[in-house]
Amino acid sequence: MRIFITGMPGVGKTTLALKIAEKLKELGYKVGGFITKEIRDGGKRVGFKIITLDTNEETILAYVGDGKIKVGKYAVFIENLDNVGVEAIKRALKDADIIIIDELGAMEFKSRKFSEVVDEVIKSDKPLLATLHRNWVNKFKDKGELYTLTIENREKLFEEILNKILAGLK
Repeated sequence: MRIFITGMPGVGKTTLALKIAEKLKELGYKVGGFITKEIRDGGKRVGFKIITLDTNEETILAYVGDGKIKVGKYAVFIENLDNVGVEAIKRALKDADIIIIDELGAMEFKSRKFSEVVDEVIKSDKPLLATLHRNWVNKFKDKGELYTLTIENREKLFEEILNKILAGLK
């Protein structure tokens, strides 16, 4: 079971993934992987941080400014992604009931190790819920079920996706 959620920025992809992760944990399932949250300063988005779902470890994925690896205005910290995000996915492949990856997008795919571990997840039988940057839909649309999240359908999709995951985990 592989479920991908896409949608416009700010529509609630991360919130949906986190709500599903929390509900699954509440029901006793072991959830692994990571989510990515915005870092805000004075109401403006200035970066992104990764938070692992098994240990709650946090690290900065990207921050506005100069850096060796850039995506738009953000410097991407590949070593943080590799040391925290990729390792969380590897642990999840071994130990978790489901892997959640938020998100599959340009920043993350700057990392060779991230690309490799995502390939490993896709090839595995481990259930996956991943948020998908809209520019990456074509790469993943044939690898699982794709849902497009909107403000109008997000409550309905929470129930629908959660029920699909629960049916697959039983």
